[in-house]
This record gives sequence, structure tokens and C-alpha cells, in this order.
Amino acid sequence: MTTFDERETEFEAKFAHDADTEFRIVARANKLFGHWAAGKLGLTPEAGDDYARAVVHAEFEKTGHAGVFDKVMADLDARGLGVAAADVRAAMAATLAEARHQIMDV
Repeated sequence: MTTFDERETEFEAKFAHDADTEFRIVARANKLFGHWAAGKLGLTPEAGDDYARAVVHAEFEKTGHAGVFDKVMADLDARGLGVAAADVRAAMAATLAEARHQIMDV
């Protein structure tokens, strides 16, 4: 195997590792965000766990974070809680930072 082939293999392995890590970070962030929203919705701990799982799955319904944001905003609006979109986006950013910290510092 040539040096070029070795470097290519190493870059592919790093890319795969980075993609896996980013997936885990986003999934953890969505779960944390789901728990945040469950708290706003006043759900019990058990219902909050189920809701957090539903938020994680919402990531796959639309590209990017739009599915997660839309689900949580719709649920908050349906309860008439009056939570501003800016507050929801701030919570998403905070949970993403927390998830990144949890995953990267393990």
C-alpha cells in the first residue's frame, strides 16, 4: 500500500468517525431538547421520556433541525403556553452545546 493509499484510508476513517460523532451529538441534543420541552409542557417524567424520544424521531421527518423545531413549537402552541420561537431556538442551541460537551468530554 502506498503512502497516498494509507492517507486516503485514514481520511475516510476520520470522516466516518466525525460523522458518527456528529450524529450522536445531534441525537443527544434532541433528547435534551425534548426533555426541556417536556418540562414546559408539564409532562410527568415517564411521559417526558416518551416525548423526548418523539422529538429525536422528528429529526428524520424533515431535513435538518426543522422537524424538531416544528414539532416542539406546534406542541407548545397547542397547549397555549406562549413560548416565543426565539426562546425555543435558544433552548435548541443550549442543548446542542450541552450535548457536544457531554459527547466530546467523555
